[in-house]
Amino acid sequence: MKKSVKINISLLLVFMLALVPFAQPESPQVQATEEGGELVQQLNQMLNNDPILQGGLAGVSIRNAETGELVYDHIGDIRLRPASNMKLLTAASALETLGENYQFTTELLHTGSIKGKTLQGDLVLKGKGDPTLLKKDFDSFAVKVKEAGIKVIQGSLIGDDTWYDDVRYSTDLSWSDESWYYGGQVSALTASPNEDYDAGTVIVEVYPGEKAGQEPIVKMVPETDYIKIVNKAKTVSKDEKKDIHIERDHGTNTVTIEGEIPVEGSRSREWIAVWEPTGYALDLLKRSLAEQGIKIKGKTEAGTSPEGAKLFAEHKSMPIKDLLIPFMKLSNNGHAETLIKEMGKVAKGEGSWEKGLEVLEEQAAALGMNKETLVLRDGSGISHVNLIPANEISKLLFEVQDEEWFNSYLNSLPIAGNTDRMVGGTLRNRMKNTNADGNVKAKTGSISTVSSLSGYVKTASGEELILSVILNNLTDGGQGKVIEDKIATLLADQ
Repeated sequence: MKKSVKINISLLLVFMLALVPFAQPESPQVQATEEGGELVQQLNQMLNNDPILQGGLAGVSIRNAETGELVYDHIGDIRLRPASNMKLLTAASALETLGENYQFTTELLHTGSIKGKTLQGDLVLKGKGDPTLLKKDFDSFAVKVKEAGIKVIQGSLIGDDTWYDDVRYSTDLSWSDESWYYGGQVSALTASPNEDYDAGTVIVEVYPGEKAGQEPIVKMVPETDYIKIVNKAKTVSKDEKKDIHIERDHGTNTVTIEGEIPVEGSRSREWIAVWEPTGYALDLLKRSLAEQGIKIKGKTEAGTSPEGAKLFAEHKSMPIKDLLIPFMKLSNNGHAETLIKEMGKVAKGEGSWEKGLEVLEEQAAALGMNKETLVLRDGSGISHVNLIPANEISKLLFEVQDEEWFNSYLNSLPIAGNTDRMVGGTLRNRMKNTNADGNVKAKTGSISTVSSLSGYVKTASGEELILSVILNNLTDGGQGKVIEDKIATLLADQ
């Protein structure tokens, strides 16, 4: 695509109607009299006439990636709910505030002294925000204890999550989201079930029994006593339909399973967010210790590291540049909110949403955004109160290209059409077999009535463009992806 002039659609239309008496007033399209005018006409036609957008709002901002010039703008200065496009700002702020090589640390401490095979004191697990702890990491801690010759812990097993405050949910999280992985509680001490690193969740799997009438088989990943399963489901004949519901009861760690699963049918599974993940992490460590033959005489409870506790062992997470892969590719809400609290802790001395969002606002301004037009309520975009104009997101994407950490940032974005889950991410099944396939690197976003897509597009002629599309007030948010893909593909075709 040839370099385009900056276009303000509304002003240009008024000018044309005033000065060109033979123009057709019933047509809202800008005529293709400028370079790139055909593209402008196509975009206008879509945004003004597509039935998916009727009654909705479509903020579209397109910039030249080299110059930052705004080459297309459709209500680009109107504040809109960004959904997970908020993560573009959170990731950039984390890279700038913490650094791409920053690692989370988890400490195993002890009080008292070791006498023979007995620890005459407490064993303390102190979390400092790591959302990537797996069962194998707790196993490693248990092996360290065993290698020290300890077989009995005379005191208690304590979980210290005071690195962050005790507020578990961001301000606007809907009650209907809290039981699912995307609405998991944020704690400085937590655990993940697998390498997607959905912190504070367990995977509950339901398999059919051998015969109709039998209770289905339930498994958890990881196995934990922290979750109580109430199995009300039943196995039915193989010609019947599968209809399984797996839900956690509010305010508890009781998971109820209801419905029917046919003999020889496929499993059903859900990622369920636990209530109070600190206790979940402690339970996993307790199980790991038991597997090494280590007994705990005292209680297992949340608490604070006693003064003078000695370091037994520590675990460091992957650096943030690597954490950005599951965070951005899979749009992990828990990672976003953890990074908000970590930025607050590191930059302001308090691991809270309030202080973390202060850092986010400061970084937004430092990265070229107009903070006076932003409403920032969380780091993930799950809030319906967040507001960012499309022009501000495209401005951010232009400015970050000069940062030393930009390659890590760019590498974290989903790539259209790439079926590798940790490469294509949330775009892996979109825009396949088009010019956009492999040439669109962008962050997706989706909450009820909202869809968004912002990132970088390489055109057929080799030009680099920056795109931000924020669609609000849709009756079917999922249909927004159709519009986004059309726009991104249209740009890739140039």
